[in-house]
Amino acid sequence: MMIQERTQAWNFTPKGEPRGFIEPETLRELWFHTGTNCNLSCSFCLEGSGPGVFRLDEISLEDVAPYLDEAVRLGVERFSFTGGEPFMAAGFPAILEYAASLRPCLVLTNATRPLSRSLATIAHLAHGANPVSFRVSLDRPDPEQHDAARGEGSFERALHGLTALYTLGFSVSVARHADRDEDAAAVSRRYAALFKNAGLPENLNIVAFPDLGRPSTSPEVPQITTDCMTRYHTAESRSRFMCAFSKMIVKRGGKMQVLPCTLVDDDEEYYFGTDLEAALNEPVSLRHHRCFSCFAYGASCSES
Repeated sequence: MMIQERTQAWNFTPKGEPRGFIEPETLRELWFHTGTNCNLSCSFCLEGSGPGVFRLDEISLEDVAPYLDEAVRLGVERFSFTGGEPFMAAGFPAILEYAASLRPCLVLTNATRPLSRSLATIAHLAHGANPVSFRVSLDRPDPEQHDAARGEGSFERALHGLTALYTLGFSVSVARHADRDEDAAAVSRRYAALFKNAGLPENLNIVAFPDLGRPSTSPEVPQITTDCMTRYHTAESRSRFMCAFSKMIVKRGGKMQVLPCTLVDDDEEYYFGTDLEAALNEPVSLRHHRCFSCFAYGASCSES
């Protein structure tokens, strides 16, 4: 089942110019949103997550197993999980175990208390049939800056969780905030020193994200037209947009839904229905304000 007829804005900008679109090419990566419940309440959270927040429902193994199995049939290469905090979902360790029996997995986590409580349960997955990787949120290399948004002690707990995962044998990486005019090389050096001091590899992969805004906000960004997509992007660069090779599964109002991207679940027009295979044939309009971050900066939630 696909969504209802879309508005004119799906196809045209406010000036009437044809929108830029991405034509999906394959399904290399399937994302699952574990729900917007989180142990932290961060002011900048792009999902608006927090304690007891259920804008998106918590998922269960029963919910996601059919999609995991179908994705394997469709040739998926990796499963990825985000939230909220995935380990706030009671059934998440079982979901991760089943997913990792099928394909490599990536988990985005704040690596604080919910993860710590689950470490003993998931430790064996470090040496399972498929690799399981974790991307830990360390917004800044400075504890005070990190804790200002996430709460006192969050930096220390996250760094401890990151180190514990690495010690168990999991592959780990870090997600950080990116400022518009930052000296990226200097920031990377500060992270390298932090990692070295913690007994971690200095060259851990770091994924930097611009400010993507809160859910249902509409910051002013340039409109992406068809002309933009051919003038500034090639077929090769368009193939690197997440919506060209990935999909997102969420549960909302008790129903599982397929979306083209991890960043657009606050917009009804991106809900593509319940059929994963059918959603692979749906062109994706670049009308969401977060699409501009992909267009201009190459932003991507994907690890690769």
